Amino acid sequence: MPPAPGTDPKSHGLWAMTAPPPPETAPLAGAPRADVAVVGAGYTGLAAALRLAEAGARVTVLEAAGIGSGGAGRNVGLVNAGLWVMPDDIVATLGAERGEGLLSLLGGAPAEVFALVARHAIACEATPNGTLHCAVGRAGRAEIEARAAQWQARGAPVHLLDAEKARTMIGGGSYRGALKDDRAGTIQPLAYARGLARAAMGAGAVIHTGSPVRAAEAGAGGWVLRTDGGRLAADWIIVAGDAYSFGPWERLAREQVPLPYFNFATPPVPEALRGRILPGRQGIWDTQQVLTSLRYDAAGRLVFGSIGALAGVEAGVHAAYARRALARLFPELPPAPFEAGWFGTIGMTDDALPRFRRLARNVVSISGYNGRGIGPGTVFGRLLADLVLARIRAEEVPLPERDVTIPPWRAAKAAFYAAGSAAAHLVGERRPA
Repeated sequence: MPPAPGTDPKSHGLWAMTAPPPPETAPLAGAPRADVAVVGAGYTGLAAALRLAEAGARVTVLEAAGIGSGGAGRNVGLVNAGLWVMPDDIVATLGAERGEGLLSLLGGAPAEVFALVARHAIACEATPNGTLHCAVGRAGRAEIEARAAQWQARGAPVHLLDAEKARTMIGGGSYRGALKDDRAGTIQPLAYARGLARAAMGAGAVIHTGSPVRAAEAGAGGWVLRTDGGRLAADWIIVAGDAYSFGPWERLAREQVPLPYFNFATPPVPEALRGRILPGRQGIWDTQQVLTSLRYDAAGRLVFGSIGALAGVEAGVHAAYARRALARLFPELPPAPFEAGWFGTIGMTDDALPRFRRLARNVVSISGYNGRGIGPGTVFGRLLADLVLARIRAEEVPLPERDVTIPPWRAAKAAFYAAGSAAAHLVGERRPA
């Protein structure tokens, strides 16, 4: 079970330090009833709860720890459009109708996120200024050229930048260019989750934190979910734990290979440098296999992220790499200790596509976001709510249904990712400046 935000400085870091406080909640007690039980208070669960409550449904969210305690409160905060998979490859895998439907849905996901933020006045540092996908080497340049062509063929507002323009927009680096995506942007991810929770509660949803679901039992009248302090009867269940799922739906997490991802936050960048370092306030990420990401927060801190866990000797390796990488990108940046460091888990599916499941009668789930949780989590939560409300049919969800399968060598693959990122960071950015 993940720790609640703020209880472990290495779990939510800067986001727990700077997010507005969560709405007041309490553990489940007694034996209430709801039309819909939502398990998990991340983006998917909270977006679903908001949609359901606004439609007049009685909805109760059961969260094991705190709002945003899983990936929703730990990630980089890049609100990206689409998935890691190339658009044409998605169509080749899913077919034209479903593939193009998924691309349209996720291509518009950032706009839906920013619209929710505006409609509910969510204080989450929303910055819809786009992102820059930065090309490392010739292979990286070829990748962003292909990605640009495929999105532009679908009318997306993406722009291919040459090396000089990319360097100007970033304020440093030696990338071969970048793909600027005007649909995307950044948010304070934990603040967004807490804002969704507050909006859902304002619409009538009930949220119980500190309420891990230990069992779910089917009966003639629907379902009964049991926690340590009570039991909840409901007609429908939306399972929204994703890579942090456990208990009755642990297999949804176990079918994903866990990939650790860390972030470090610098002190605020001096005002004199903010006009040269990421002057447009775009978030950036690169094409390396062990990728890195970078963005500002509202106070002008740079948040640097990459693959790896901040545990044991690895923590020092990753911190040293982050310092070297920042110094190479921005030599004029004054050296200073990081203000915060934290990490979480990305769940990776075998084809980097999310999974839609009808797990039992009136039990549905979408999981497996592969590091793209903010936009997809928001729109898939809305889609699951519409499915429960009978506004759409299961066949209209632009994802195929598959059986849950545990990948072979899952633990070995996870250990390889963790060790590989530590090895890459041990030697990375050691070239002469």
